[in-house]
Amino acid sequence: MHGEFEHNIDAKGRLFIPAKLREKLGSSFIITKGLDGCLFVYSAEAWDVLEEKINQLPMSRSRNLQRFFFSSAADCAPDSQGRVLIPQNLREYAGLQKEVTVIGVSGRVEIWDKRRWQEYNGELTSESIAEAMEDLGF
Repeated sequence: MHGEFEHNIDAKGRLFIPAKLREKLGSSFIITKGLDGCLFVYSAEAWDVLEEKINQLPMSRSRNLQRFFFSSAADCAPDSQGRVLIPQNLREYAGLQKEVTVIGVSGRVEIWDKRRWQEYNGELTSESIAEAMEDLGF
């Protein structure tokens, strides 16, 4: 999954998920707390893989991950207009008010407050990206 899309959350907390991303996510998917102040969105299959990997860790290493990801996870299915209801607790966690950026990040989708996404991108430098590319052998 890839791409960057800007949308608005309506007064009821519904967000349009772009068709390009919905096709990859499937007819229902999981939205949960993410890192860096965004929300993570996983297809049912990707969620099962994440859950399995976390559950394979020793309890001393997995309990915080389990609590963070699983306690806030919400099963979502788009309505006929491609919108999903983002639960209030998740909207508050990610600071989602109105303007939102939805991005495809390989195996998941992320939902960001538009301003927070712009700030995050403003902190990236060519040097930090070049270092990461070197680590990958590019």
